[in-house]
Amino acid sequence: MAEGHTVEGRQFRTKADYEAALRDKKKIDAIKAKTDLNNPQEVLALYEQMRGGVYRFESAVGNDFDDRIYELAEEIKKQGSPAGKSTTAKTGKTAKKKAGRSKSGNQEGKAETAAPAKREAGKNGGRISLDDFDEDMRREIAAQLKVRERRRKWMVALCSIGAVLGFGYFFLYYYMAERSNSGYEELAGLKNSEVLAEPVKAEEPKTIVVRGQEEEIVLPDILDDYKTLYNKNKKLIGWLKIDDTIIDYPVMQTSNNEYYLDHNFNQEKDNNGSIFMDTDCVAYPRSQNLILYGHHMKSGKMFGDLEKYASESYYKKHSIIHFDTIYEKSVYQIMYVFRTKVLKENEIAFKYYQFIDAGSGEEFNSYMNEMAQMSLYDTGVTAQYGDELLTLSTCDHSQTDGRFVVVAKRIQ
Repeated sequence: MAEGHTVEGRQFRTKADYEAALRDKKKIDAIKAKTDLNNPQEVLALYEQMRGGVYRFESAVGNDFDDRIYELAEEIKKQGSPAGKSTTAKTGKTAKKKAGRSKSGNQEGKAETAAPAKREAGKNGGRISLDDFDEDMRREIAAQLKVRERRRKWMVALCSIGAVLGFGYFFLYYYMAERSNSGYEELAGLKNSEVLAEPVKAEEPKTIVVRGQEEEIVLPDILDDYKTLYNKNKKLIGWLKIDDTIIDYPVMQTSNNEYYLDHNFNQEKDNNGSIFMDTDCVAYPRSQNLILYGHHMKSGKMFGDLEKYASESYYKKHSIIHFDTIYEKSVYQIMYVFRTKVLKENEIAFKYYQFIDAGSGEEFNSYMNEMAQMSLYDTGVTAQYGDELLTLSTCDHSQTDGRFVVVAKRIQ
């Protein structure tokens, strides 16, 4: 290795590292020229400056000096040395001087070493200022301070932007929630309204698959209560209401289970989405189990409050569900409340979201047993093969891919 690549006993492999070491040595020499390292007060002041980032080093030479100042500062703190007492005891120089001095000589030495500190204290209260450094060092310190000030301004700007975006998001969220709420209140007012209740044109007989068999059916007339709403959006399939709760919504159905995850009744983009019926369920002639989905919104909208049924006392006060299809009105009583999750397709286990029609009484009873075992409490309500069921499903944030489910039996 080239001898010229050695600085302060440290050897450096590359020219860039060597030049960085030279720059550090220049900084260190300037610091030593302006700082009395035998003066505890100045050492501690230098230590605080180095901690605050006033001096930045690029090489092992700088790191060595940084370590030395740290060790001196720690020794001063440990000994509680007063201003003016020498900190070079580790070198043995002070001990030798003390050995050859008389008591008066020691006092004189202390007075002499304390004099610089007193002079500094008289100038600026004992703190080192920029005026104590040469021009090169002042430029270096000023540059470091400018960098820190730029960083501070950037942080303030970024925090301000973050705050604006955060407030904007919450404002938009609650604005959309309030607009959605107002919209559903307006829709509720259109139930049993004749504003748009012109006769709905009877549909031609059509062939559908019911319980695995193709049947040609003619749909019944739409209930008067829902003619106006149906004429506004023919994807309407019913209305769900639970007394004394926020749940009082139209229920939609399309050919997939994706659209109404982020669209409202008016087919506008809306993060609240809508309550919708599983695409595989049939309202008439109705499937044995009608499954309704809705988002678990933090605002409580949609099925946000459904999780309150985890409390048995809440269930006892809200055990009845009203769900009308556009063809007939119905009342249901809650049977089961449970937490579960969406399972992998190849997992062999009970999947409530696949239970729409039971092929036999044995299959139906098996489904009921599975749900009874998962239920959070015993309602005392049971069902028999041939009973019509209603399932409400939303997300359960307590587990990955979790679902919170309420199952009810039709009683009217």
